[in-house]
Amino acid sequence: MTSGTFEVDGAALYYERRGSGPALLMISGAGGDAGYYTEVATDLADAFTVITYDRRGNSRSTGRTGTPMDLARQAADARALVDGLAGGRALVFGNSGGAIIGLTLAALHPASLAGLIAHEPPAVNVLPDDDPARGFFTEVAGLYTQGGAPAAGRRFAQTVRGEGTYRWPDDLWKRFLGNQDQLFGAEWPGFAGFRPDEDALRAAPFPIVLGAGSEDLDTYYGRPSIEIARRVGAPWVEFPGIHMEFLRDPARFAAALREQLTRMSP
Repeated sequence: MTSGTFEVDGAALYYERRGSGPALLMISGAGGDAGYYTEVATDLADAFTVITYDRRGNSRSTGRTGTPMDLARQAADARALVDGLAGGRALVFGNSGGAIIGLTLAALHPASLAGLIAHEPPAVNVLPDDDPARGFFTEVAGLYTQGGAPAAGRRFAQTVRGEGTYRWPDDLWKRFLGNQDQLFGAEWPGFAGFRPDEDALRAAPFPIVLGAGSEDLDTYYGRPSIEIARRVGAPWVEFPGIHMEFLRDPARFAAALREQLTRMSP
């Protein structure tokens, strides 16, 4: 594994690169940390050049401003990494908020992608108007306003199935705690307002796969993947386990991800 920082507009992004073969950019969700994917990236490095990174303002990357950040900025960062570290085109995997960023990247910068796997995007705005999950982002934002990151973080963790049943790596957990104001203060509005560009995704010149874990199909981050797949005519795949199965059982998750990536590898 090699690591370094990559300069983008207004930030230096920490990245890690492993392996050889077709390029794969992995985009993390809440907390924006490359460490979510350490084990999976190591497992896949025999077949792919795997690039993971700390998103702008998170963990070992710079660029925190304390002001709201839109998804176009997140997508531009991902595009810059693909251009600078992957020769301009890569397979992309994103989980949760990272899946939302991946879908935004696919719509705004389609030439950067060889394929996209969007795993459990919490795109609650595609759900029916009367779906209780539509209020999730508003509820957590209100808790952040009233009680700060601890209150918002507790509620957020309660909504993610499986959390508390396995142990996070200590270093990742410490960095995540330091990223909560970035998540709830700067990134939350962009994720809350996300609506997929269905026309752009339908017209994408590369394969797109939506997916969710077998234990998450009834959640606010599982159901939207099914609806987006239906709307844009993309395949939907059931992955093993929970929202962050890549932490609970990385070998199991890597095997499922490898299968999908191999199908769409150039």
